[in-house]
Amino acid sequence: MKIVVTGSLGHISRPLTQELIQQGHTVIVVSSKAERKPEIEALGAKAAIGTMEDMDFLSVTFQGADIVYAMEALHAGSFHNHDLDFVAANTKLGSNYKQAIEQAGVKRVVHLSSIGAHMAHGNGILAFHYQVENIIRQLPDDVSIKFMRPVGFYYNMFAFIPVIKTQGAIIQNYGGDEKEPWVSPLDIARVIAEEMERPFDGREIRYIASDEVSPNEVAAILGEAIGKPDLRWKVISDEQFLNGLLNTGMNPKTSKGLMEMNAVRRGGVLYEDYYRNQPALGHVKLKDFAKDFAKVYNA
Repeated sequence: MKIVVTGSLGHISRPLTQELIQQGHTVIVVSSKAERKPEIEALGAKAAIGTMEDMDFLSVTFQGADIVYAMEALHAGSFHNHDLDFVAANTKLGSNYKQAIEQAGVKRVVHLSSIGAHMAHGNGILAFHYQVENIIRQLPDDVSIKFMRPVGFYYNMFAFIPVIKTQGAIIQNYGGDEKEPWVSPLDIARVIAEEMERPFDGREIRYIASDEVSPNEVAAILGEAIGKPDLRWKVISDEQFLNGLLNTGMNPKTSKGLMEMNAVRRGGVLYEDYYRNQPALGHVKLKDFAKDFAKVYNA
């Protein structure tokens, strides 16, 4: 099959591209950076250089594709851009995808959504996933769509490192012993490749997770990996957490969205639909990721 993969050679798109090429598919990787072209071609894929903001470019790139894998991804530093509305900008990318897919006549789409996409409000920065899913659902009925909803990414834990080093703890506005799901990009890529081989039938949703651990267990596992067995997960108020983000220079609206996203994790509200449609867990466990965490921590 001819498959278009967006997301350049990111955490998910790289292993996904490698998997699809191994399966014998023709893969076109969309990247905004021309310097990525040699690396993309070295994997055996074709490079399409352009931006997700350019709907005409997307439409041309999608022409003749058997499947399009679509994900929204803003450039690094977006959280600190005070001129950017993070939710609105991602929602616009979803609208571009919808128009380009329709213009190109693509009939099978795999869309990377997220945990929290079932919530119309109260999910903070995850709101754009709800909005984009609804935009893409407006495609004609003969377009089959698989919405992939991964949970929190392990690599988001790298953001804990500066605070661990300066304050000796993981500090968030939620915590405790209630388990929550986490996921490795490798398991996401594996599931997406698997779904591309399966029949497409209307509109489907699949959650993706690798492990289920509590915040306190996260602290214990990461602490053991970095040689700090006494590492603790400290819970602070929403206001304190928000002020901490603002003090880093983060966009105020984005900061509020992150605070709200964490707040809805308390009591498992964010995960209610996940547990109604609980998936089989993937291969990469938190203890596996902890080895990578330790390497970054000690670098």
